[in-house]
Amino acid sequence: MSQKKPIALAIALALSSSAVMADGFYVSGSLSYNDMDDTRNDGVFTQEFITGPGTTIPAGVALPAGTDVRWRTDVDSGAGVNLAVGWHTPNMRFEVEYAYAKHDVDRHFGVSAAGIALGAEDAGVLVSGAPGNLGVSVADLVNDGRGDFTADYLFFNAYYDFDAGWALNPYFGLGIGNAWVDVKYRPSGVSIIDDDDSTLAYQAMLGLNYDCSEQLKFFGGFRWRQTEDIEVDARLLPAEFDIENESWLAEIGMRWAF
Repeated sequence: MSQKKPIALAIALALSSSAVMADGFYVSGSLSYNDMDDTRNDGVFTQEFITGPGTTIPAGVALPAGTDVRWRTDVDSGAGVNLAVGWHTPNMRFEVEYAYAKHDVDRHFGVSAAGIALGAEDAGVLVSGAPGNLGVSVADLVNDGRGDFTADYLFFNAYYDFDAGWALNPYFGLGIGNAWVDVKYRPSGVSIIDDDDSTLAYQAMLGLNYDCSEQLKFFGGFRWRQTEDIEVDARLLPAEFDIENESWLAEIGMRWAF
């Protein structure tokens, strides 16, 4: 992922440098408040997993590859930035946009494996070969939800700008592109997941333009943004997970036309 981020930025900057001198082109930027929906982490063991000592589950129970393992994650609201270069007609706009967003993890809960709730079990059940109980339950371990989601996006957007003959006019847009998402789950300082994925992303935008002049416009609105499920591997367990990623954004920004 570290190699892909500069590629996305380079494309956006190259388009910007070649476009700003052409008639009909514009640049825009906005800041956003991002509310990421709480997510499901649905996974399976990729190889046989032998349980450590739990509370009611003894050490040495074999869970075969393909056994389900899952939990839920509460995610804090975060901030984002959106930068674009595009071309406009009287009512339509087409643009390439780079966006960045970050969300901290609040807590995890509802851990289960093979359909069995593990919250009340000693956390040693998750550590194959552990010599004894760890003295903390699975629920308490994961409730301390350290970690974060960080995402870089590259979108192609199309907008329709309504013209009611006023300074304030609505707009509507749709976008499709790619997301590079990095997932870190470190509850109680234990690294459960530290992985990234590149996946399809899409968004819808709705808001209002305010015309200050022929060149300068301010805008504010809302976005819905989603990616395909993020596919990552776990560190603590021999398992892979599909993680949801859906957000609602409120943004305010400005656009300068050339």
